[in-house]
Amino acid sequence: MSVTIRQLQCFAAVAKSGSFAEACTVLHLSQPALSIAIRNLEEALGGKLLARTTRAVALTPEGSEFYLIAQRLLADWEHSLEDVHNLFSLRRGKLAIASMPTFASSLLPPILGVYHDLHPAINVTVHDVIAESVVDMVRQGRVELGVTFDPGDAQDLDFQPLFTDKLVAALPQGHLLLQKKALQWRQLLDYPFIALQRPSSIRLLIDQTLEEHDMALAPAFEAHQLASIGRMVSTGLGVSVVPSLSGGQMREMGAECRPITAPVITRKVGIVTRKRHPLSVSTQAMVRVIGQWVSSNHPALPDPNASP
Repeated sequence: MSVTIRQLQCFAAVAKSGSFAEACTVLHLSQPALSIAIRNLEEALGGKLLARTTRAVALTPEGSEFYLIAQRLLADWEHSLEDVHNLFSLRRGKLAIASMPTFASSLLPPILGVYHDLHPAINVTVHDVIAESVVDMVRQGRVELGVTFDPGDAQDLDFQPLFTDKLVAALPQGHLLLQKKALQWRQLLDYPFIALQRPSSIRLLIDQTLEEHDMALAPAFEAHQLASIGRMVSTGLGVSVVPSLSGGQMREMGAECRPITAPVITRKVGIVTRKRHPLSVSTQAMVRVIGQWVSSNHPALPDPNASP
């Protein structure tokens, strides 16, 4: 049995008006087209819904029962269309975004403020997880959008760069090296070093870069989160190197940051999405807001090309 929305609309119009002619006017249909729609509906249901006379059209007992059903189905259909329209027009919906903590705690809040002003009806959930978990959540389809470091040669992901972040030294207050405006890696390696644990992509990048410059990292302490490293540095356990994006977080915990060179280590930060998976309208809007906000506020972002 196959019944179409158009057939229901035709039947409801005739049932409400009691006239084929009036129903044709309301629906902007010819009478033959209306008659065919009613006949096909009756054939699909297996019986007569309308009793036709020379002067009027009346509902059969079965037609009266079905009229209530048709009204309910049409109302549900209209509500469903309205719901979808609201999704497309950003008047309703949900958005989940994954972000590495350094971005989530520094740049994301003002971006969310702009997005909420533009689309107050969209509910936004932020998953602030380590950079590697951001990539995993996007890859698994748990979120449509992630903000993290460049995932590299990932064939299943798209990466839209936003800016380049530079690693900086994190030192406890009062440390001798704070007397210098800029530091070199060899100076840091003379002190107890607090490093991110493997397989952190930042740790792997540091190890690889130092090896290329005939240096090696021998951490005295290791931690999984940058927040833990900041607290360890601030208590004087040692020195560390962190993304400049987390500089504000380090200062809040009592650590101080300095540029570090020889070598300079940078990583691109950007938006990660899945290839061949169209984004929802709400997510597309978030991508635009992030890109526009970063573009207009770039003077406040770390500049890896600036002289230390």
